[in-house]
Amino acid sequence: MLAVAVLAAACGGEPRKSRPPEYYVVRSGDTLYSIGWRYGLDYKDIARWNGIGRDYRIDVGQRLSLRGPAGTSSSKTSNAKPRPAPATRPPPAVLPPAPPWTWPVDGGRVAGPVRQPSGGVGLRIDGTLGQPILAAAEGKVVYTGSGLLGYGEVIIINHARGWLTAYGHNASVLVREGETVQAGQRIATMGLGTGQQPMLYFEIRIEGSPIDPLSQLPRR
Repeated sequence: MLAVAVLAAACGGEPRKSRPPEYYVVRSGDTLYSIGWRYGLDYKDIARWNGIGRDYRIDVGQRLSLRGPAGTSSSKTSNAKPRPAPATRPPPAVLPPAPPWTWPVDGGRVAGPVRQPSGGVGLRIDGTLGQPILAAAEGKVVYTGSGLLGYGEVIIINHARGWLTAYGHNASVLVREGETVQAGQRIATMGLGTGQQPMLYFEIRIEGSPIDPLSQLPRR
């Protein structure tokens, strides 16, 4: 049990809080996608709660509600306690059709799945430094950067019907935010993760909720 917890902390990225804060102030480098990823929320929910348009544009210093109408504060005094909102929602009982997934690394040793204590699920794939990292499906790059603690240099790709993928511990990033990529396209090179070991940390999420990548990727 201790070994599993250590591996999860080392590879699973930033532990999510039991519930998101009521408000979040946008910092430099943030996007709705990265904020949603950090707190296990669907970026479309955050946009709706805050009246943000389909361009999903946010500005540094902007104050965002992360709990929706049930969790927002009121100027009226009330003895009623706000209903707690979970940091993550369970995946839908019936998942929307997924894109045709491909493996994000050719070869490599799968050391996972990695389960975070808070419920997140990712996949650690060991390989060699500089090994190509590939897009797991067609989509649009919505985040590149190192603002997600524990992921290193990370890429997030938005796919159809609410699916997202993330690729952590990259040595170099070969795509830009807003760029459309194809399945199997080289998007990064493998960098060093925990213990200075070459690895990729990979997640698949649906509507903000992480699911076991091995349940989605084709069998090797």
